[in-house]
Amino acid sequence: MKKSLFTLSLLALVGFGSNAQQVEFEEYNLDNGMHVILHQDNSAPVVTTSVMYHVGAKDENPERTGFAHFFEHLLFEGTENIERGEWFTIVTSQGGSNNANTTDDRTYYYEVFPSNSVELGLWMESERLMHPIINQIGVDTQNEVVKEEKRLRVDNQPYGNLLAEVKKRLFKVHPYKGTTIGEMEHLDAATLEEFQAFNKKFYVPNNAVLVVAGDIDKAEVKKMIKEYFGPIPRGEEITRDLPKEEPITEAIKGTAYDSNIQIPAVIAAYRTPSFKERDAYVLDMISSYLSGGKSSVLYKKMVDEQKQALAVQAVNISQEDYGVYALFGLPLGEVSLDTLVAEMDEEIVKIQTELISERDYQKLQNQFENDFVSSNSSISGIANSLARYYMLYDDVNLINNEIDIYRSITREEIRDVAKKYLNPNQRLVLEYLPKKDEQ
Repeated sequence: MKKSLFTLSLLALVGFGSNAQQVEFEEYNLDNGMHVILHQDNSAPVVTTSVMYHVGAKDENPERTGFAHFFEHLLFEGTENIERGEWFTIVTSQGGSNNANTTDDRTYYYEVFPSNSVELGLWMESERLMHPIINQIGVDTQNEVVKEEKRLRVDNQPYGNLLAEVKKRLFKVHPYKGTTIGEMEHLDAATLEEFQAFNKKFYVPNNAVLVVAGDIDKAEVKKMIKEYFGPIPRGEEITRDLPKEEPITEAIKGTAYDSNIQIPAVIAAYRTPSFKERDAYVLDMISSYLSGGKSSVLYKKMVDEQKQALAVQAVNISQEDYGVYALFGLPLGEVSLDTLVAEMDEEIVKIQTELISERDYQKLQNQFENDFVSSNSSISGIANSLARYYMLYDDVNLINNEIDIYRSITREEIRDVAKKYLNPNQRLVLEYLPKKDEQ
């Protein structure tokens, strides 16, 4: 399954140009609590069926981490009516594709089919929810798959553990201190009954949103949804009372080692608010101003002009409860990590004390306008956005008006938010170093 891990590519903002189109949608609830969102676009004979569940790594037992990501794999094993190992064969035989992904906050499954197979997509997702087979054979099989994924994407990936090292220092009590992929020993120790209990708790219709987007007849699709999802019983209500973090008031310093790298890295990371907060949107703009492309402030200064860094990035990694704002640098030659931090800090101080230029402000507005348009440029992208805005933001219409938030952000707000969050006494500075044999 595709999985978002901390890589350099994650730190880049990509922009495209066009004019935004209004995304029309209809939403309603089934009697069992499942939320349904329909988006009709008959311009191409393609349909996406998707289900997002409000369960991620933060919902796990701290002694059983990795369950949410594990289920991303496990629920492709088979159902009472889909034989083990046949899921992907069924999809590809109908000219479709499918995948799933997990974050700390949610799990998302989707199929893309020719539109004449929309019923197949709905039936398969209802099977996943109503009739999953969770047995020891499937658990053992997927345990090995997850271990191999961790080896490939984390343990043997240069800088693959960087975000994990940051999170466990920034978060002391909140579950964000762990990783989405979890600890393999926790999965090894888990019983079959524990996996079945996790499924019973979180994979219920009242903890899910179903999105059908593309070339559909809404009246026909509504009948199918009622037939396939209506009989699924409602689950117990899920309550979350996750621990809150105390503010960081003194700088944290740390060192971590990675045997997969030869070039050290430094990261200055700050704990920031939920992506639902206006300040998180402002931090998005600050990160784009600092490192959104080769004409950005940090790239021009540290890579092009001063030749201090091989790479430099600023990124706002927003999540449902908290975010991580990070400044990242790879030194060139003998440049010290302290020098990289000092040069990045210099630009932060400028933002905190001076208004960015009107020209740079307009450039940011253009970048975010283009990025907003690109996010709605495909049916599968629209389906994902509809599910995400409902599940995590409780406002589906953000798919149309989120850009208005960015448009309304002022240069003064950019200055004030930088002052509020990006201070040396509120951060972690982590040196991420090559691991030597004796370490």
